[in-house]
Amino acid sequence: MGSALSALDALCACSSSGGASTDAAGTASSEQPAATVPTQMEEGMGLDAADGVFPRAVIRYQGESMINAAPTNVVVIGTGQADALLALGFCPIGAAAPSGAEDPITQYLKGAHPDQAGAIATITSVGSRNSPHTEAIGNLRPDLIATNASGKDDADTLYRSLTRIAPTVSMHSTGQYWRTDFLLLADALGKREETQRMLDASTAEAARRGTALERTATISLLRSGQDKLHIFGPLSFADSVVADLGLARLKAQQFTDGVSQDISAETLDQADGDWLFYGVQSRDTAGLTGEKLWPSLSAVATGRAVEVDHDPFFLNAGPTAARVVMDTLTSALSA
Repeated sequence: MGSALSALDALCACSSSGGASTDAAGTASSEQPAATVPTQMEEGMGLDAADGVFPRAVIRYQGESMINAAPTNVVVIGTGQADALLALGFCPIGAAAPSGAEDPITQYLKGAHPDQAGAIATITSVGSRNSPHTEAIGNLRPDLIATNASGKDDADTLYRSLTRIAPTVSMHSTGQYWRTDFLLLADALGKREETQRMLDASTAEAARRGTALERTATISLLRSGQDKLHIFGPLSFADSVVADLGLARLKAQQFTDGVSQDISAETLDQADGDWLFYGVQSRDTAGLTGEKLWPSLSAVATGRAVEVDHDPFFLNAGPTAARVVMDTLTSALSA
């Protein structure tokens, strides 16, 4: 497990904002949203017990689960849960695939955990994240299931079905709560204190790496998927990493009434900044870069539009994805 945990050392874990922010045209603005991404377990969640102590009753978002012994056969429903589990040195026996995908484990996770390649290859698909197959999950005889209410066709019915199979830990699985979800899953595995120490230590690493970057240069986050364009704000997963590095954000992307906002091809200028990091899910990159306004974006004109790996940036994932985002941002801004 040590090699997997060492990958967390450079993760961001602090959500404090730093630097100036700008409007869509790149003009500096003093407005900066306050920290919005929790860095510790939410009050009333988890268990006030030492690591490694079982049985343990874990309080989660849809009730309480009694876990009698350290889990060894875990099924996960979301990419973030698979990310967190692999980062802790465990491999799920079953996993649900992200929307529009067939493989339950995305490529960035396979690339980050080559030491677990054999175990990853044996993971059983249990359907899609939105509609997992409870019968397939039951056939695996898990001793722990990690799920969430986000994006489910009928989250309450699914949760009740899962609890009849095995102890079930329910999480947010949204970008804003990726760290608390990580801690909640770690708590169920008896590793909450260890995980909190890792996240706390990586705060200092993020701050150190950020000081070497041009913090006044504004960062824009853009996703193209399912024939829609989205810009991302402070509640998003990727933005939590931007904030940890102390980087500036666009004024147009400082909204806090949701994780993302839809824009159109005609309002693509709302995604313009000194740096534009964009990911494409369900259509060719040319579909985005071929938009009429694309060449007029200042980030494009100055060679600061960077295509990124869609999944770690925009799947509301976990600690491994955060490392990918951090490395991508620091590599680009250090060039």
